Amino acid sequence: MTHNAVSRRHLVQGAALTSAALLVNAPPVAAGTTAATGAGSTPDDQGRQLNFTDESAALHPDRTVTSACQFCNSNCALTVSLRADRIIGVQGAPGDPVQQGNICVKAPMMAELVYSPLRVTKPLIRTGGRKGSKDSTFREASWDEALDVVARRLLKLRDAGEAHTIANRTTGRLPRGTGSLVGRLFALLGSPNNTDVGPVCNDAGGNALKASFGLGNFTNGYGTDGATGKDDLGSADYFLFLGTNQAETHPVTFDYLLRGRRRTGAKLVVIDPRRTPTGAQADEWIAPKPHTDLALALGMLHHILDQRLYDRPFVDRWVVGFAELKAHMAASGYTPGWAADVTGVPADTIRRLARDYAAADKAAIFCNAGISHQLGAFDTYRVLTFLAAVTGNIGKLGAGCNFMHNTWPGDLHLPELAVKTPDVTQALPVGPDYFAESILTGKPYRLKALITQGNPLISSANTGKVKDAFRQLDFYVYTGLFMEEAAYYADVVLPVSAGLEFEGVYMRRDDRAIRWQDAAVAAAGQTKPDWQIWIALAHAMGRNDRRKAASYWKDAFPLAWNDYPTLWAEFVKHTPGMGGMTQKRLQQRAEPLRWPCPSTDHPGVSALYQDHPSWYQAAESLGAKKGQRFLTPSGKIEIYTDALDRQLATAGHAALPIFYTHPEVTGAHPTLAYEKRFVTSPINPQAVTHPVKLGVPGDGTVHHDFPLMGMTGRPSVVHFASVTHWTPTGEQLNGIRLLQIHPDTAHRLGIADRDDVVVESPRGSVKATALFWPGIRKDTVFLPNTFGPAQKVGDQFDDPRYEAANTLVDDRYYDNLSGQQAYKCFACRVSKAPA
Repeated sequence: MTHNAVSRRHLVQGAALTSAALLVNAPPVAAGTTAATGAGSTPDDQGRQLNFTDESAALHPDRTVTSACQFCNSNCALTVSLRADRIIGVQGAPGDPVQQGNICVKAPMMAELVYSPLRVTKPLIRTGGRKGSKDSTFREASWDEALDVVARRLLKLRDAGEAHTIANRTTGRLPRGTGSLVGRLFALLGSPNNTDVGPVCNDAGGNALKASFGLGNFTNGYGTDGATGKDDLGSADYFLFLGTNQAETHPVTFDYLLRGRRRTGAKLVVIDPRRTPTGAQADEWIAPKPHTDLALALGMLHHILDQRLYDRPFVDRWVVGFAELKAHMAASGYTPGWAADVTGVPADTIRRLARDYAAADKAAIFCNAGISHQLGAFDTYRVLTFLAAVTGNIGKLGAGCNFMHNTWPGDLHLPELAVKTPDVTQALPVGPDYFAESILTGKPYRLKALITQGNPLISSANTGKVKDAFRQLDFYVYTGLFMEEAAYYADVVLPVSAGLEFEGVYMRRDDRAIRWQDAAVAAAGQTKPDWQIWIALAHAMGRNDRRKAASYWKDAFPLAWNDYPTLWAEFVKHTPGMGGMTQKRLQQRAEPLRWPCPSTDHPGVSALYQDHPSWYQAAESLGAKKGQRFLTPSGKIEIYTDALDRQLATAGHAALPIFYTHPEVTGAHPTLAYEKRFVTSPINPQAVTHPVKLGVPGDGTVHHDFPLMGMTGRPSVVHFASVTHWTPTGEQLNGIRLLQIHPDTAHRLGIADRDDVVVESPRGSVKATALFWPGIRKDTVFLPNTFGPAQKVGDQFDDPRYEAANTLVDDRYYDNLSGQQAYKCFACRVSKAPA
């Protein structure tokens, strides 16, 4: 077994060319400056890099603040150094045994957001120009004026009986609990269309986990289990990564896993159509066709069942529906040989994967957007939960189904409303990408007003269609840091505070762990943190409502909640399983605290469903009966029940797996067809969905003109969503969109390395620069997302202004259960750009 220690170090510490803060325990330096390996640095007698800022009068901080990085779900603690109230350094904070003081290249970019001259710092109201056009004009306004405009438009729709035509779309960047305030205002308004970022991100994994185990959360934890004092995920002896590139998306927590692997000798298998920095660390990298992970998982499951490699005692005691699953798989034909034909992975490799996973004492599955962004995301995740269930790899340390981003806190509870709220109709189909369809077609009804905390002009599928819809949208409110693409469609722009400008609970680790952060600097200009914006909007509704008394709104949103510690205390008081997560306790800890944590003497839960008193205590706080291990109706893992099968059948699915994939996967595999009618979603019953017919034969005709398969994803460790493209460091390091293409494919197409290219799909075309990458399938190209045409920072480097990668993605194909869009496969062709 080869463990590449040099590469591992580079994941977290080796980017010191851009910031000394990437070195463990390095002295603080000015954020964004060339540092530890630059001129004048030298190692001390312990091998640490010095940059001669120690004892510098000008660079010695007069205070430090404990904060947290908000660019990814590693949730790294930061020590922010300030002098004269200006940030002069960003370092990793000591004390967290998982983080070990490490941070990645993004952390110092938090300060670049604070000081960006491109920040929107005052509310803006549209005064002219075509929506979406760069010649759109806006004027500055006070908060009261801007929010009064918003309140009057929303109330006018409500008074016309059209509250249901108002929608909101949140984002992962929000301070925790903001979504609860949004939901509260929408309940008072009478609209069901309060959506979150999940369908763009990773909702399908949480939906599948809840169906199988009872909770929709990442099952295990990074670091020490407080209940037993033993290491959790670092103690695994087998890691199976599917569609997750943690070296670039979760570098610090991945570094923890690699440290554990060196200690235990665990095997790491990475399944991904391209060789990523994560695959470079693996013992084995396996490259299936895009969008065929369901077939691979079915092939593994078939072999485990056929060869009796399952954990019989665990299954007999804790699994419901195993006999039905075994009979279904035996009759299905989903053998490793069949899976090999679909995926392109040899049957012997699939058999070996199944044997090794089943034989491991503690095997941990990790997944991320590579699975979530598939047409069959829910069903794929469900089959992965079956793998864990039948092998006994659930409810114990070092194992589990660790589906990224299915985190907590999210559903934070506030006191019950004291007033009667309007009855609501059913929401639009799950997934904010359906908003465009509603605006353009009026089905099932036309959306007329929208507020977003994200940038749908970058993240939504079929971007051209979304642009058309937003131009026709009656009223749009954009909240954000910058004049991003979506802001130019807005009627009102509301400026938000950056992450280092407020205290509270912000990002969270995937393993349900959170930490408190303090404000490092004052809010820029007139910006407000998101939760304060919604409180202020509620009060604007109160002063503009002619049908309800002002108290209807204002009493539900006390001004005292503008103080986040006061708001947090309400969440702690009213949210199940959260009684022990007080501000005081969080501030006293160097490491995050994991939910559920029902009391201040409870250690928090690392491994969900562990057969341990601390878990049973936590489970009772969530509504479980005494001694109930799993939070399903049966109290056991539910692979098949008649009730679950009937529930899923209403949308065209089944409790037992049926294979299908995206119609734009080469090979004309079984796919699906959507019915025109709407039914109540069985997974999200507050909304409707289109039922589907599974197993419809594919014909592959699209590949006559578009022979390649394209995938989108994170450009590199430098970027997280689109916000990092508004930092000089982000654009300096990765401001060119590099299309990863196999050299043999490129040569066949007459494309040279670093040629400008055009990537086309049936939906449109975008530009990129070819990057020869032998570590990608020859039938596949990888197109980085998060780039957009409004990103001005790259102009200083003469970077192109790129159209969104999602221009190429077909929004018609989505997971009708979770709402996930299928970003991981689109038929395309690549050609050299005209000179």
